[in-house]
Amino acid sequence: MDSRPTTRPDRRTFAIISHPDAGKTTLTEKLLLFGGAIHAAGEVKARGQARRARSDWMKIEQQRGISVTSSVMTFERDGLTFNLLDTPGHEDFSEDTYRTLTAVDSAVMVIDAARGIEAQTRKLFEVCRLRSVPIITFVNKVDREGRHPFDLLDEIASDLALDVSPMNWPVGMGGTFEGLYNLETKQLTKPDGTTAPADLSGHDPVGEELALIDAGYAAFDEVAYRHGDLTPVFFGSALKDFGVSELIDALARFAPSPRPQPAEPEAVSPDDAAVTGFIFKVQANMNPMHRDRVAFMRLCSGKFKRGMKLNQVGTGKAIAVHSPILFFAQNRETAEEAWPGDIIGIPNHGTLRVGDTLTDGPPKTITGLPNFAPEILRRIALKDPTKTKQLRKALDDLAEEGIIQVFYPEVGSAWVVGVVGQLQLEVLISRLEVEYKVDAKLEPSPWDTARWLAGDARDIDAFATIHRGALARDRDGALVFMAKDAWELNYVKERNPNLRFSATKERA
Repeated sequence: MDSRPTTRPDRRTFAIISHPDAGKTTLTEKLLLFGGAIHAAGEVKARGQARRARSDWMKIEQQRGISVTSSVMTFERDGLTFNLLDTPGHEDFSEDTYRTLTAVDSAVMVIDAARGIEAQTRKLFEVCRLRSVPIITFVNKVDREGRHPFDLLDEIASDLALDVSPMNWPVGMGGTFEGLYNLETKQLTKPDGTTAPADLSGHDPVGEELALIDAGYAAFDEVAYRHGDLTPVFFGSALKDFGVSELIDALARFAPSPRPQPAEPEAVSPDDAAVTGFIFKVQANMNPMHRDRVAFMRLCSGKFKRGMKLNQVGTGKAIAVHSPILFFAQNRETAEEAWPGDIIGIPNHGTLRVGDTLTDGPPKTITGLPNFAPEILRRIALKDPTKTKQLRKALDDLAEEGIIQVFYPEVGSAWVVGVVGQLQLEVLISRLEVEYKVDAKLEPSPWDTARWLAGDARDIDAFATIHRGALARDRDGALVFMAKDAWELNYVKERNPNLRFSATKERA
């Protein structure tokens, strides 16, 4: 094995997080446009052949105008390779979003200049904080009427407990917008795109605002940013192309190259010679004509080459990766090689699942990709009983993707599906109908929540004897306690202190 380091500092793997309607899709499009990955604004939203650039490909996404899956888009600019992971914007998709954020090294947080920090933004930020993901903030829509920039900066600082460092400043807003002033270069970029040096120190009230910025906000500190303690803030308008180029430049200059990944028995460093990666997403039927299934793998270390064999940690199975995919905005390309930070797609037929670690070196398991206890449980019933086999296949597929969880009760035959949010139920029914031609309905479940059971085998057997009717198995065969409500869950936990009732389950 080649023992030379394999680090490639030219990778920037990042996600865009925001509340719905903050402008994430438009900003994604403009990043691809400025990166040369698409050639005309509107291609991301276009129909027909040009829709290959669009991340919102699922039928329910087209109908509702929201992203409910995570997509990968790669573009190159000035010798750097940017891997952009688009995250679901809807609040019901926190689980899929969480897994996507495990695969990035930094994030761009988009905030609407008129609305400030919204609920979903705050939730996604907390996920980033759990993993100390560095964040660049982009305050969008400054060409429209909005809140004062100082109000927005102070809200970020107070609500998110972050130091803020403004990198540019809007001169006016909405109808009075005159351009963006770069606080580092002292240049003003006007709405017509022209840029020239500008002295705004005597420009009232902008001169007073600049003086307050110098006195009241921290200078940009790259170390603090990379630790997740400080966010550089850029103002702009994705729709009008204001500030987008500066945002890409900031990602190039400041965002970290691939970082070490938490793993057992030890962390995986991007410098490690062994090829190691983990599956953070599985997507079925991206091309319904071919019934394809693609596992998205974040490469953490080593130089990957097409055709190499990787061991699936946990099963010990060797998997030959003959047709790896790189995702560009307008097409897919076969990946002849890939480096730490890259995202490759591995076509497979149910072999790979979310949370799997693949390596050609000593066994290591990437950690931090748990299953989450569902917040909504429903029984699923077929309208046509002859479609049982198709339903089982569909539920297995969707469970592999992490869209749903499936539970098989120890007593009774009605399968139970669990989801984190209500919208996932709509996705389930829509995809069953469109992709699998299965007409099913959801019925109330006698249970409200589920917890994975762990403890001594004798204690579990004794518990099962009493509570058999409230037990189920997940698709891995792990035992799950199904509670009718929070009161029952707490009561049972108090009566069984030797057992653990876990709200998360890490893949083995």
